[in-house]
Amino acid sequence: MLRLALIGDSIAWGMGATAPESRLAARLTRRLREVGVDAVARVFAVPGARSSGLAPQVDQALGWLPDAAVIVIGANDLTHLEPVDAAIASLAEAVSRLRRAGSEVVLAPAPDLSMVPHVPPALRPLVQAASAEFRTGQIAAAEALGARVADPDASTAAVFRADRSLFSPDRFHPSDAGYEVIAAAIAPHLLAAAVDDHSRIEST
Repeated sequence: MLRLALIGDSIAWGMGATAPESRLAARLTRRLREVGVDAVARVFAVPGARSSGLAPQVDQALGWLPDAAVIVIGANDLTHLEPVDAAIASLAEAVSRLRRAGSEVVLAPAPDLSMVPHVPPALRPLVQAASAEFRTGQIAAAEALGARVADPDASTAAVFRADRSLFSPDRFHPSDAGYEVIAAAIAPHLLAAAVDDHSRIEST
């Protein structure tokens, strides 16, 4: 049984979904089971979390000894204009602790917030550039520590930009359909992590 921890912000928690089975954790465990990986998930994520708040979530997750962890973080760092270097350092510490404990890690980095409907058109280029700069730093830090990165080119942003039904009524969080798009982007990397975890166990 693979233990999967969900760490991060409201997306990892599942805000905007209409029912628990539509949230990210449930969708990811279903996808794992569909390919023969028995999995159970626990959600340690906190809506509104920024990278500086990852440490207590990791503390709780490590008490459960997860085999794999999905970290979804960055949107609130961007909206609150958190210092980039400090945010990336907090993320790197979280990834490092999980990896040292033997967990495979998949990072879903900050989204391209320029696709959010309420961002004024005149500000979208600036928001897109800030999002890209932050993502680049997150990806470099995570990969240097052996984590996998889902949606590294932010291709899901184009999908959300083209289909506003992927947003929940608050026009910021994903709808049920939006969570399916996010799960589809994370699942291949999570499956690869699960395979690595199984191989590591078999070799010990």
